[in-house]
Amino acid sequence: MTAGHSIPGKAGFAEAYGGPDPRGYFRALGPYEYVTPHHAQQVFRLLTAAREPRTVVDLCCSYGINAALLNHRLTLAELYRRYTDPALDGLSTPELSLRDRQFYAASRRPEAVPVVGIDVAPGPVEYARRVGLLTASFAENLERSAPSPALRALVADAGLVTVTGGVGYVSARSFDHLLACVESPPWVAAFVLRAVPYGPVAEVLAEHGLVTERLDRTFPQRRFTGPEERAGVLRAVIGAGLDPAGLESSGWFHTVLYVSRPPAQVAARPLATLLRRPGPADT
Repeated sequence: MTAGHSIPGKAGFAEAYGGPDPRGYFRALGPYEYVTPHHAQQVFRLLTAAREPRTVVDLCCSYGINAALLNHRLTLAELYRRYTDPALDGLSTPELSLRDRQFYAASRRPEAVPVVGIDVAPGPVEYARRVGLLTASFAENLERSAPSPALRALVADAGLVTVTGGVGYVSARSFDHLLACVESPPWVAAFVLRAVPYGPVAEVLAEHGLVTERLDRTFPQRRFTGPEERAGVLRAVIGAGLDPAGLESSGWFHTVLYVSRPPAQVAARPLATLLRRPGPADT
């Protein structure tokens, strides 16, 4: 999707996100210890448990990793081991998808909720639907156009919108297009890199009746790929008026969690009490 805010020198991993199945993704990101879905797992489970069962919409869903961790007795470490296992090297994508469908069905949680996935890349989002991670998948660019009628219909009753790596690649425009489809305001939970401004998104969410809170801590995302990326990130963080000491200076991207809800719900149960301090995911 069209970048809403870019960080100079930041690696894009375009090939990893465009492959026909998740093997390339996990093998590309594994050396840099990408862990945001691990942190999101517990947070998203707490948020879905706090609501009546309703559809979750995962924006920039890629291969459905958030859905896999939300709805299955699995950890991110287990997914890394699975998709980097040399025993899977000889399988075609159709063969892997058949095995994955059985793999995920065997670990599905009784509390599983429907997940609709949206991503500009058709291959990954279709793979996630084929193996049963997504109830429905849509390869649509909400930066460029409003959702299709089919997408509008399926997200109309959404209770939660999630995004773990997309803000900066998608802007407030995508959120505006998406929330215009929903009958009553959903909650929105986003993990956002510290150097990426979330204010424009929060302003659009406010127009849809949501108040945005920020959790008072950061979460490591992944290690830098090298000196060039590190230098660009440090410049971006300092340029945003933030102190990288102990965070980006240690060689890691760090994210912030924002959660947006209707005002009455925020007043009744502020974010600090809604979420216990995220730690190892309860699988």
